[in-house]
Amino acid sequence: MIDVAFAIPGDIDTHSGGYGYARKVMALLPDYGIAAHRLTLPQAYPFPSTHDLERTAHLFAQLAPDTMTMIDGLAFGAMPPHLADSIRQPIVAIVHHPLAYETGITPADERRFRAFETHALARAHHVITSSSATADVLTTEYKVPSSKLTVAEPGTNPALRSQGSGPGAPLALIAVGAVIPRKGYGVLIEALKHLADLDWHLTIVGDMDRDLTATNDLRRHLLQSGLRSHVTLAGTLSDRHLQRQYARSDVFVMPSLYEGYGMVLTEAVARGLPVVCTSAGAMADTAPDDASLKVPAGDAPALSEALRKVISDQDLRHRLAENSWQHARQLPRWEGTVKKIADVLMTVRNGSRNEGSL
Repeated sequence: MIDVAFAIPGDIDTHSGGYGYARKVMALLPDYGIAAHRLTLPQAYPFPSTHDLERTAHLFAQLAPDTMTMIDGLAFGAMPPHLADSIRQPIVAIVHHPLAYETGITPADERRFRAFETHALARAHHVITSSSATADVLTTEYKVPSSKLTVAEPGTNPALRSQGSGPGAPLALIAVGAVIPRKGYGVLIEALKHLADLDWHLTIVGDMDRDLTATNDLRRHLLQSGLRSHVTLAGTLSDRHLQRQYARSDVFVMPSLYEGYGMVLTEAVARGLPVVCTSAGAMADTAPDDASLKVPAGDAPALSEALRKVISDQDLRHRLAENSWQHARQLPRWEGTVKKIADVLMTVRNGSRNEGSL
């Protein structure tokens, strides 16, 4: 059994796609001969304080130089060059999407993230990413050689088919994701303002504490829109309650301004839901064309038009749903995802050992 230190900032039980990916990897790696031990980095990443950076350096310094390490990109991409250079261990980086692509950061932060992440990725022995779209960005913009990149798409658990809202009930729309600027909920509310003549109800499921400014902006936008009775802000739900919410939903909506993969898209497809989403980042590939309506990110009128179509046209909705359910059978499973990661770790470990014997 090979030991690997998996460096992850903060609480691994945080509700997000990236942390969910990490939990699955941690749980399944032992099946492939690898014991992953969590190295808990400070919660503040990707905006660490000087003390956080010092703490990070100390944690890595305690590891033996030949310890295999995986480092989550939320932290690795925010490490200044001197810290990345101080890590002596063989590094496998996991990047879900570049930090410079986060919505709402300042131009100075964007430049800093791009410079730090470019330098850090050059230090990594190998880079794992969750989509071909992100791999292309890392190759073209961050100069990561394709030979040093592996795409390990997230797996999707099998799920029961959604049954919908039922006769006489408003058409149930569901959106899932933390309330942060990148998720585009303000655009969604703007789009829905023009659909008040239709019978629908939207439930937004996601962490409302991660960015309180974004949450307050969403609440204010919702009140000003006149749609308060049409929208439920459900906050974070337990897995059991989320499954219930999916089960009684009719349409999945994802207005994100950028996604490195979009795990909730495949979760929706696994339940046979029709999808309305943007085409930004990897979402153009993640959502099947024949199961979804896609619009440009940030385009409220286009999103409104797509939603009107899927809400008003029962035949279209049923066709998208049936196609979605057919794709559900072909979604990648977590075992295949983690097998790819295990193969990378084995290869890097063997290569590092060979280098050490020269």
